Amino acid sequence: MDELLVDRRSDGVVVLTLNRPDRRNSMTDGMTEQWRRTISDLRRDRHVRCVVVTGAGSAFCSGGDLSWLADRGAENVPDLRDRMLGFYRTWLSVADLEVPTIAAVNGAAVGAGLCLALACDLVYAAEEAKLLAPFTSLGLHPGMAATYLLPRVAGVGVAREMLLTGRTMSGVEAASSGLVTRAFPRESLTAEVLEIASRTAANAPVATRLTKVALAGGGHADLDAALRWESLAQPVTMVSDDLLEGLAAQRERRAPRFGESRDAGYPG
Repeated sequence: MDELLVDRRSDGVVVLTLNRPDRRNSMTDGMTEQWRRTISDLRRDRHVRCVVVTGAGSAFCSGGDLSWLADRGAENVPDLRDRMLGFYRTWLSVADLEVPTIAAVNGAAVGAGLCLALACDLVYAAEEAKLLAPFTSLGLHPGMAATYLLPRVAGVGVAREMLLTGRTMSGVEAASSGLVTRAFPRESLTAEVLEIASRTAANAPVATRLTKVALAGGGHADLDAALRWESLAQPVTMVSDDLLEGLAAQRERRAPRFGESRDAGYPG
C-alpha cells in the first residue's frame, strides 16, 4: 500500500494524502522517502499551481513513528542528530515549494504532524480536530522546528503554553488563537479546502509565486525592505503575459486563463 497518495487535479491542484490510517498516519521511513521523492517531483513540475496536504481516515498525522526509539541504545548522539536532521528537512521541504501550500487538518495533528501543517502557507482544520505538541510529556525536547513554527505562527505565548504544558487545542480554539487560518465542520472541510485551493490555483502563477517569496518568514523586516522588493517584483509581473491576460479578462468580464508563461521573472 502506498503510504502517500498523490492526486493531480485538472485545475493544477495536487492533493497529498498521508495514507497510513491504521496508525493515524504516523511518519514511517517508507512514507518519509515517498514524501522526499514527491516533493522533489513537484518542485520541478510547472503545471502545479497549489498543493494540499491532508490525512487518510480520522487523523491528519500523529507525528513521527517513534517505535525505533526502543532501540535507542544502538545509536549515539551524533548519529541520532544526523538522522533527525534529515527527517526534519525532508518533511519541512514542503515549505520550500514555490507554489502556495495548504494543510487540511482533518483530525489529530500531533507533534511533528502539527509542525508539518504549520509549515504550509495556509492551515484549515476540522472544528473538532485535536492539535497538540506533547514532546516534553514523552521526555523529548521539541523537534521538527516546533520552537520556530509555533511562535512564528501563533506567538510566543501560545507556543509556551502548548510546548511547556502540553495543552491540546481544538480546531475552533486553534483558529481563534491564530494557530490555524480557519476552522470548518469536519464534513465540509475537504470541499472548503479544495475550493480555496482551486481559487488560489486560478490566480496568476508569476505574481502568486513572487508574493509567496515576499511573505516568507512572516514578511519583510521593515517598510523599506518591502518597498525595495515590491519596486522590483511588481515590474517583473508588469512585463509578463499574465498581466496582459488579467487585463483582457477584466475588459471582457470573464475569468482569466493564466498560462505557464516563461517570461522574465517566472521561476525556473
